[in-house]
Amino acid sequence: MARTRSITLSVLPAMLLGALFPTFAVASEASPWLEIHSAHFTVITDAGDKKGKEVALRFEQMRAVFAILLMKDRLNEPVPLTILAFKNDKNYYQTAPLRQGQPISVPGFFLPGEDQNFIVLNLFEEESWRAVSHDFAHLLLNYNYPPVEGWFDEGLAEYFSSIRVDNKQYEIGGDPELNNVFSQDLLENQNEIRNPPKSLTELLGGQVWLSLPDLLTMKHDTSAYNEATHHTLFYAQSWMTVHYLLHEKKLPETGTYFELVENQHFPAEEAIPKAYGVTPAQFDQAVKDYFHSLKPLFTALDASKQPNAPTNPPQVYQSAAPVEPNDSAITSKPMREADARALAAELKIRIPERREAGLQELQALATAPDPTIPTKSDEKKASKNDEETAPLVVAVGNEIAHRALAWDHLQRGEFDGAVQELGDAAALNQRDMWIRYYLAVLKYRIAKAKHADIQGLPNMMQDLRAVLEWYPEFADAYDLMAMARKVGGGPVAAMQAERAAMQLSPRNQEYVYHLAEIYIEAKKWEAARALLDRLKTSSNAQVAAEAREQLTRLANEQKYGLSAASTAPKLSPQSSPFDVLEQDAAKRAAATQASQSSSLGDKRPARFFQGRLVGVDCSQSPVAVLTVASGGTVLKLRTSDYKSLLLIGADAFSCAWNDRSVSVNYKPGGVSDGDLVSVELR
Repeated sequence: MARTRSITLSVLPAMLLGALFPTFAVASEASPWLEIHSAHFTVITDAGDKKGKEVALRFEQMRAVFAILLMKDRLNEPVPLTILAFKNDKNYYQTAPLRQGQPISVPGFFLPGEDQNFIVLNLFEEESWRAVSHDFAHLLLNYNYPPVEGWFDEGLAEYFSSIRVDNKQYEIGGDPELNNVFSQDLLENQNEIRNPPKSLTELLGGQVWLSLPDLLTMKHDTSAYNEATHHTLFYAQSWMTVHYLLHEKKLPETGTYFELVENQHFPAEEAIPKAYGVTPAQFDQAVKDYFHSLKPLFTALDASKQPNAPTNPPQVYQSAAPVEPNDSAITSKPMREADARALAAELKIRIPERREAGLQELQALATAPDPTIPTKSDEKKASKNDEETAPLVVAVGNEIAHRALAWDHLQRGEFDGAVQELGDAAALNQRDMWIRYYLAVLKYRIAKAKHADIQGLPNMMQDLRAVLEWYPEFADAYDLMAMARKVGGGPVAAMQAERAAMQLSPRNQEYVYHLAEIYIEAKKWEAARALLDRLKTSSNAQVAAEAREQLTRLANEQKYGLSAASTAPKLSPQSSPFDVLEQDAAKRAAATQASQSSSLGDKRPARFFQGRLVGVDCSQSPVAVLTVASGGTVLKLRTSDYKSLLLIGADAFSCAWNDRSVSVNYKPGGVSDGDLVSVELR
């Protein structure tokens, strides 16, 4: 189990300390980083308060415009999203994905994740948030619209990606793939670009369009965010079809169309008359007529071919901004530079070509002393003169770095490594809900890998309840809760949790598969079969394979009443470092509360000590004093409530413990006493 460690340094000149820790800000220097919160977004930036709040406002505005387009009063956001906004090119391009060995040229990118999503911006460029508008539209679609045909997703994403917004209004409807034929170099010389890709307006201006049935039935996987070029007739026609549907307010009819083709399996040619009241030929002609009526598109196209063309031509439609600066409460607070660097390194390990560099940075942050919070040791404060020679005690590690490394281990099935990093993170910050969420993920994945029951089920449920109190829309936490309830809480409660996950993230097919598993557990055979039949052709290859395998077992389940899960081999419980993390979540919560109330403003660094537990004094219960000895050192360590003490390697505290090998983390009081943080029994 990982421990909180401390490093004692002799008094060193400031320059020498700087040489030892060159990548960390010294205590006297203010961090340039801010953590900014709006109603729906967290922005981490070094560009200052004004610029950071502008980023938050722009995303709030874009989110509100998207809700207007979908005719929704509210939008789901079932995966936490963090926006990292760099003030200059250098830091951005050191983080950005690589294409053919070079950083991408656009000033923003979207990085999806199972646990959380990230958007990264280069604020040196104007309106850098527009670079991620297409992916942002896909993100919101995935969480707020049922799975539908690719033309609708790409058409809406292209339409939305034309958005331009300021404090007073937003513009939308222009050609998102229109670029000026002339570019300007650093000396302001105009250079003509040879063979530029055709814009969507140019593609549609040709004589040939895809036939409507071909467009509506074309297979186009929108589940991934790594798309190829958008300069194709498919994108152009999808864009204009959605353009028409939105302007003509035909989104309700479009919902009827998708119900017919997706759920009732009508051919497109039959669904169009039923949904829109016109023939396919009439529908096709209506879209073409609408396109030719949009004069601003052709004006912008003509202007783009001239030198000194405007960078931002007028859009087709303008409306008042749905969110103005005074409409949204946006707050900011300082962020430690080490935490910001850990976050940037976490992004890198999620980008394959950056992973090794990110791992090195995280490992350095996770093990290096942090001189931003140096304190004088309590052991040598007997006199004023002693202070001149008192050693500095510097806290070790970074909680964000540890939990990022834990997630990396989880993604690779390296469970022991995940345990170690989560233990280190918890020792630094027990209140971090990400740690409790990752613990739940860890337990579920270990059980799945071993074909065994989930260990520590009550603790897992407690952790997930706390996570959902912290982030009530966290779909994956509901999904994990459903899997836990399937084993220990009953199928009805499991169904409720899984349906909540599906409602928040309607396109996640893993959640649908898990609901099928719950139906099987509840012996709802036909409901399970209906879901599995739908999933066996899923675009998610793993889900499709599992659905087909489950279908082959379903006949035996119905015939013999054996749980489908029971047909898989179950391994006997095996001891691993994971077992030491089996601790009650309620105890952790109580320990956190006690720690907050008893150590508010407590700047003492936690220390680690290993020795023999000589005895426990519970004469003033619930207070307990543990006597721990090693060599010639004897410590008296106190906890105000042993029922809330963080325990590792034991299910419950015992006042009868003695002559046990233990490791403790504690906050020093004097030379030989202190307040317990955690106890690990060996």
